Amino acid sequence: QVQLVESGGGLVQPGGSLRLSCVASGSIFSISAMGWYRQAPGKQREVVARDINGGSRNYADSVKGRFTISRDNAKNTVYLQMNSLKPEDTAVYYCNCAENGRTYWGQGTQVTVSS
Repeated sequence: QVQLVESGGGLVQPGGSLRLSCVASGSIFSISAMGWYRQAPGKQREVVARDINGGSRNYADSVKGRFTISRDNAKNTVYLQMNSLKPEDTAVYYCNCAENGRTYWGQGTQVTVSS
């Protein structure tokens, strides 16, 4: 069983930056992938960025060049650095991880981009 705790969301002006953090804890055997998803009102949850085994990284086209996902394996933590934020980035952001064949989700953190 893995628990994910997210932090770092908030209100930011267009063009600003935020860094989201997600700490995994519990009975961790081996985390193969961690990622960030988001869901805006009236829209389906979509993948934002994924880090697979600390190696390959994948990004949604809408955030390429602006967002960066990174991992600190020693701390079982994944980060999402968000730069040049746009109003369309407004959403609840969810952390997830794949561990020992199972998928876990965080509680979500609200990111609002508005002037």
